[in-house]
Amino acid sequence: MIDRRTALAGVVAMFGTTLFAPIARAAGVVQAAGVPAAIPAISEGPPSIAVFTPAQRSLMTALSERVLPTTDTPGAIAAGVPAYIEKLLADWAMPADRVPIIAGLDAIEARSQRDHRIPAAQATAVQQDALLTLAMNGQIPSGGDFFEAFRQLVITGYYTSEIGMTQEREYLPVPGEYNGAFPYAQVNKVYSA
Repeated sequence: MIDRRTALAGVVAMFGTTLFAPIARAAGVVQAAGVPAAIPAISEGPPSIAVFTPAQRSLMTALSERVLPTTDTPGAIAAGVPAYIEKLLADWAMPADRVPIIAGLDAIEARSQRDHRIPAAQATAVQQDALLTLAMNGQIPSGGDFFEAFRQLVITGYYTSEIGMTQEREYLPVPGEYNGAFPYAQVNKVYSA
């Protein structure tokens, strides 16, 4: 089984030049100012600091499930994406890197209170989808910056998790024989390595 660090390096190419800085740092693509060239392993365990308030954490958890919901495969919450996001922002993000995420969560919360008169974490899935769409389209203050960074965090967290690598995709450490005439209709899952 590949480890999360190796999978993270493989996910980097998917986002191109607009890669959210903490993801790039954790994958070893860029070095932060003053950080030695040797990148330490991502430590196990809880984040070194609390990044979110309890309300922000609840909202971040709910929104991560809206980005990658449970379908015939487990969603973001089952894959541990909320814990991954907080760990990455606590241990690999500079304080300025956290600003768009926290500002976006606060702006979404304010918009939910204004439009629906309930906390965004308690909103229905349809209401949360609408709030994310407003953020994506830049119709919420800091929405565009928040949405792109948050989407990258959720996708990276999901596809580098064990669930993302083994249940959403099919993990084959050494693919089988080459068959150039294999019918595309018979492809079941995309392979991850």
